[in-house]
Amino acid sequence: MTINRPTVEEVQAAALEIGIHFDAAEAAVYHELMQGQLDAYDLVDSLKPEMPETIYPRSAGEKPEPKDNPYNAWAVKSTIKGSGKGKLVNKTVAIKDNVSVAGVPMSNGTSILTGYVPDTDATIVTRILDAGGDILGKANCEYYCASGGSHTSINGVVENPVAPGFNAGGSSSGSTALVAAGLVDMATGGDQGGSVRIPASYCGVVGLKPTHGLVPYTGIFAVELTLDHAGPITRTVADNALMLEVMAGPDGLDPRQSGTPAQPYTQALDKGVKELRIGIVSEGFGTQGAEAEVDARVMEAAEKLGAAGATVSTVSIPLHPAGAAIWTPIFLEGTYDLMLRNNAYGTNMKGVFNEGLMEAQSRWKDHADEFSETVKLGMLTGHFTASRNKGRYYGKAQNLNRLLTADYERALSEVDILIMPTTPMATTRLPPKDAGPAEVIARAFEMVGNTAPTCATGHPAITVPVGTTSDARPIGAMLIARHSDEMTLFSAAQELENAYS
Repeated sequence: MTINRPTVEEVQAAALEIGIHFDAAEAAVYHELMQGQLDAYDLVDSLKPEMPETIYPRSAGEKPEPKDNPYNAWAVKSTIKGSGKGKLVNKTVAIKDNVSVAGVPMSNGTSILTGYVPDTDATIVTRILDAGGDILGKANCEYYCASGGSHTSINGVVENPVAPGFNAGGSSSGSTALVAAGLVDMATGGDQGGSVRIPASYCGVVGLKPTHGLVPYTGIFAVELTLDHAGPITRTVADNALMLEVMAGPDGLDPRQSGTPAQPYTQALDKGVKELRIGIVSEGFGTQGAEAEVDARVMEAAEKLGAAGATVSTVSIPLHPAGAAIWTPIFLEGTYDLMLRNNAYGTNMKGVFNEGLMEAQSRWKDHADEFSETVKLGMLTGHFTASRNKGRYYGKAQNLNRLLTADYERALSEVDILIMPTTPMATTRLPPKDAGPAEVIARAFEMVGNTAPTCATGHPAITVPVGTTSDARPIGAMLIARHSDEMTLFSAAQELENAYS
């Protein structure tokens, strides 16, 4: 193949698009000069890059019938047997549908990617299979993963298995519902604003957002490079630590990673908390929309850690209440630029570029009317603010993020673990089918105030179930540790889990 060559008139038109005014003669000169550069494009097109190898056999799978999909949590069922040896032998796994699994359809909760089938496995998929895990299929997720609720996917609403009629949380909605329902042992999730921790809290399971860059994002649909996290969702802290051992560590392909190696996280279990200092973050309680029962149960959880031997005190993170606001321009403008303008990959980075996904994603502009309400609002705001303000607010938010990060670091110099409610409220009722945009969007973002800040700062954070409300809705306590200190995080998390078992 050869790249499309422009006519002189097309050169003149393209120049005008970037503010260069050629007359016909100048356009003809530059038309000729471009040919040598376009020859390089032809050579690139003739060469074949080396892509990650697909090892384990699988079928394309199929969407299960409603009777076989009681919570609408599965997007596609496709069994892929793992190596038969390793840390995850006899463990069943669901893969969030924003993750590439070769030969298995991937929608990322959208209509835009209809018919797209990846031709490579994401790094975390290969690692799970190498470790003996058996993948049972792809789990539904929210439209472009842009919702903390479970009601925006093109594939329909995901039901909460432990609170019928209530939100399962998002965007890793199907992954969490499958784990909570006992249909799989563990699942992958993605977290740019709370999308692992919110559904885990709403469904009463364990969900970890690791340190930024610890788990490779290679082969996962990108949202915003500085916010992208992938992490494990499980029923127990022990399984979460085990799954992270398999998923974590550099793959040499993801520009988000700093080279931090995986650690033997399961060795942190059963160590107790007698040497640990726990900090109750005062600004994480009594926030907008907070339920008194949720705040009370999380305070009790901190007291239980104290009863187990930890030193418990109150700490302040003054910028925490502004954390979600600081995160907002980064999320909206960064996502608009990477996911839409640059078809989920962009430039100025090294890594594995999935050309097929880029081509499939490029169809978005012809189908933008099909976006969920959450995506329409987010991308409209991101486009408007970025284009009218020349990226100023994205830049200022990233500058402020350094202060937010320093605020967390200061608190974590005084204590080892921070604790606050994962979400201010327990799961809320699903919006009715005829709900308007205001209600759909409210149920999608009302819960991100405590989770979004650590996506911006990159600190590891885990949610652990700490009882329920009086009407049996699960409550999650969120623990936060220093960067790359998942070992301490798991020690505290398991002690908290033990207190409720």
